[in-house]
Amino acid sequence: MGFLSMLLVASMPIIQVLLIGVIGAFLASGNSKVLTASARRDMNKVVFTVFTPSLIFASLAKTVTLSDVISWWFTPVNIAITFLLGSALGWIACKILKPPQQFRGLIIAFCSSGKLGNLLLIVVPAICDEDDNPFGNDRSQCRSRGLSYSSLSMALGGLFIWTYTYSLMQKSGKLYHKMQSKSIQCPGDSDEEHLEQFKEHAESGHNDEEAALPASAGPDEHDDGNHMVSFRKTDLARNAGGAPLLSCESDVADKGFWMKLKEVVHQLAEELMAPPTISAIIGFVVGLVPWLKSLLISDGGPLRVVQDSLELMGNGTIPCITLILGGNLTQGLRKSMLKRSVIVAIVCIRYVALPVIGIAVVHAARGVGFLPHDPLYRYVLMMQFALPPAMNIGTMAQLFDVGQEECSVIFLWTYLVAAVALTTWSTVFLSILS
Repeated sequence: MGFLSMLLVASMPIIQVLLIGVIGAFLASGNSKVLTASARRDMNKVVFTVFTPSLIFASLAKTVTLSDVISWWFTPVNIAITFLLGSALGWIACKILKPPQQFRGLIIAFCSSGKLGNLLLIVVPAICDEDDNPFGNDRSQCRSRGLSYSSLSMALGGLFIWTYTYSLMQKSGKLYHKMQSKSIQCPGDSDEEHLEQFKEHAESGHNDEEAALPASAGPDEHDDGNHMVSFRKTDLARNAGGAPLLSCESDVADKGFWMKLKEVVHQLAEELMAPPTISAIIGFVVGLVPWLKSLLISDGGPLRVVQDSLELMGNGTIPCITLILGGNLTQGLRKSMLKRSVIVAIVCIRYVALPVIGIAVVHAARGVGFLPHDPLYRYVLMMQFALPPAMNIGTMAQLFDVGQEECSVIFLWTYLVAAVALTTWSTVFLSILS
């Protein structure tokens, strides 16, 4: 498969996302005003509670079987490795670049959570249709195996995203709103300009002076796009003599062990009760229990209409998420608080560091005998390290009202780079497996 042919195949789903995003940006612009901030927020609630659970349940119940889980046991391990290493690299990037505290969970989410869904479902079968593919001459068998691997990857990826990534975004949202409620700006560790501003206000004699710093727009300040958070001098220092600055985490520093344990259990319960997580658990149960699967999935099953209805609703997930992201992008280009270096770091982690690590991980797993003797399976495992960020991060940013504009800007640049990066790495993977 030539580079140009692979570029065309890999770029098609990326172009689809960008085109739908442009439509969302137009609908949210002043010329249309159809997709207003309140409309995007309401649409996002529907995506979170209806469309995404339907998509996850339909894919899990249809593709997961007990034999596949046993024979392809390394797939969830490989996905867990992508999340673990991506999170570690994102954490290192945050330590070096020191972005604002409320965006660090968002950055780690972008570095760790890949789009394990429809991209693989499009790219893998397209490669099987090529005459010179390294996966065998039987195209139909190649497509069947490729769709099975990709579907399992999508289903398991959704489970990871709606547990681990959901937890990251929820913590970022709570931190951001805690900062807003207490009128405290948490600067990055090297945000010297913010520290200098705080010191100047602490040393000034005007008790009523306020320092206005820009913040990401909340749900009630979406129309004017000029939401500002004010911080009084008396909140920044105890006195004019340079007392220690307040920290947004100082109120939890003295909590006891049982209080922290209670908070962890409560947060875990919230994550498990999220609609996508519940649907993933039920989908796994239906997929692993043969008689339940025959009721819902088989052609003559009495409850087949339920599966068809859920698939129909699930098909609206990606278009709605992309429209929302496009609408948020109109403000994100003007109001994003992230430095360019942060976006460059995310792009480098997703399209340079992780694919190289993926080659090493899959090669090592094959060397110790963890993988079946199918090059197509190894190709899908390596591709899991080279995918663009998951679209569901945008849903969570809108849900928890944190970093919506920044999220849209990151999506814009990562998906612009994705077409070339995905094509390049796919070509490299194919050459390794040939």
